[in-house]
Amino acid sequence: MAGIFGTSSSSTAILASRPLSSTSKSSIPSLSLPLCTWRSHGKKLYGGVGVQLKKGRSQFHVAVSNVATEINPAEKAQKLAAEESQRPVYPFAAIVGQDEMKLCLLLNVIDPKIGGVMIMGDRGTGKSTTVRSLVDLLPEIRVVSGDPFNSDPEDPESMGMEVRESILKGELLSIVMTKINMVDLPLGATEDRVCGTIDIEKALTEGVKAFEPGLLAKANRGILYVDEVNLLDDHLVDVLLDSAASGWNTVEREGISISHPARFILIGSGNPEEGELRPQLLDRFGMHAQVGTVRDAELRVKIVEERARFDKNPKEFRDSYKAEQEKLQQQISSARSDLSSVQIDHDLRVKISKVCAELNVDGLRGDIVTNRAAKALAALKGRDNVTAEDIATVIPNCLRHRLRKDPLESIDSGLLVIEKFYEVFS
Repeated sequence: MAGIFGTSSSSTAILASRPLSSTSKSSIPSLSLPLCTWRSHGKKLYGGVGVQLKKGRSQFHVAVSNVATEINPAEKAQKLAAEESQRPVYPFAAIVGQDEMKLCLLLNVIDPKIGGVMIMGDRGTGKSTTVRSLVDLLPEIRVVSGDPFNSDPEDPESMGMEVRESILKGELLSIVMTKINMVDLPLGATEDRVCGTIDIEKALTEGVKAFEPGLLAKANRGILYVDEVNLLDDHLVDVLLDSAASGWNTVEREGISISHPARFILIGSGNPEEGELRPQLLDRFGMHAQVGTVRDAELRVKIVEERARFDKNPKEFRDSYKAEQEKLQQQISSARSDLSSVQIDHDLRVKISKVCAELNVDGLRGDIVTNRAAKALAALKGRDNVTAEDIATVIPNCLRHRLRKDPLESIDSGLLVIEKFYEVFS
């Protein structure tokens, strides 16, 4: 079975005979990354940070004007109690196999600009379980306290309009650390619940028009997960396409006109037997992972036993994987901080674009995503330079779903990408 850094299972046979696929697990550091903590003179930063507008090269330049204080013990206890009261989630480190899917998810956490991942595979293969287990590994980010859009206090592209106006006026903003959100989009959701609508309670009690944010506002700077995405209603698909394209959600209804940031990692899962996904939405997913049923009898038994242990005592089971989870969190944190220093040679960039051009990939999104995914993988491995092996690992997942479908073609599109890769890179 391919390792978590290996290529897709469909291309294992081809890669086995190639010199570029010699990367082995032993040469790769173990997966793990702790939550990002912001420190100042050895203290964690939580609430109480003020930002003010400063004149500089950009229109919005913010600086910390107040020193943050440590979170008090009562708040710590309250936070721990809230975490323990939540529904237990299966640990990411405990998932057996499905290495291609796990790698795609990790790369998107390291670099959210990759654009999400579409997971297609047989039913009962752990797609939803794996995605939801990602919650424990998500790092913390700085947000403006009380803001419904999770506004970034330093990035104007991720700020709500009220936060922008406050900064322009020179007002102090309270900043807190919070974990990245994962928002589930149910298939039966209505358009006004997704986009947001008028606040009926305020309209009736105060007689004013007010906006009630929807799921897209909650998912800003987080993850939006759609299970069985190929069954999603067309009108909701249109909403997702519009927000994914612009990074903003615009609501025009009941006398309300408002725009807010909606930049999220789009993760979808589905069973290809239940229908295909619209090409416009499929192209919005940065990567595409194929999941198959585990055929090895020993692995199947292990999966059944692990699941039985979790169902019997979730807390004890999660504690047994606590060390591995923390190690994985630490690795993700390190990769996120090192990502900006990772370089990719111009020659490799040219070859990536040549592969895309010769495969007749429409647009340039395939080139951009492949470059980003290769750099994220290099950061995950603890290197500051991208190699051809990194590109070989991620390029099938980045281009497989962007190829034009030939109804008479029986070969997997991932194999076509790998063949073209070796033709160009050899």
